[in-house]
Amino acid sequence: MTSPFFAGAIKITRYMELITQQLLLRPFQKADVEPLFNIQRDQEAMQFTFNVQHMEESESYLTTHAEQKDIVGFAPWTVSLKEDKTVIGWGGLMEDPFDPGYGPEIAYFFNKNYWGKGLATELVKASITYGFEHLKLEVIGAFARPENLASIRVLEKCGFSYKSYNTIIERNYFQVTPDTAQPMYR
Repeated sequence: MTSPFFAGAIKITRYMELITQQLLLRPFQKADVEPLFNIQRDQEAMQFTFNVQHMEESESYLTTHAEQKDIVGFAPWTVSLKEDKTVIGWGGLMEDPFDPGYGPEIAYFFNKNYWGKGLATELVKASITYGFEHLKLEVIGAFARPENLASIRVLEKCGFSYKSYNTIIERNYFQVTPDTAQPMYR
């Protein structure tokens, strides 16, 4: 039974795309490498996460994450604007193939021209909804550097709570459960 908490929050197409109020979240495609590389090589946009200098490095990173779909059942999406399909970022649910062992988590990056518009919050809430309602996950984690106040605010707005500081990867660890998650449209 679908809970009223998440009812109608996202639409899932037969192509495994998620449609939210402003976003189209779809599986990564090779054609996404160039626009996502342009974000990943931007020092400001990627100051708290994985920055690349070469398109091949970006392609390898994105492809390896996409391949996780066949291994764990989910992978991050390419994030586009719903209205015109412009690629503006990447993210969602994942199990990090480069740093395994932390379980399901949410990660993302966006073109800095789209910061401050609530799109990261929309992505995170859609990911939570999908994870709890469709994948039946019990807990979802997320990491953020302590100085990444914008991402920490996004996580807190979505119902994540701080759990610990991970000295190995130098990030705060947050968790959300179905009981603490915030509704999609609030």
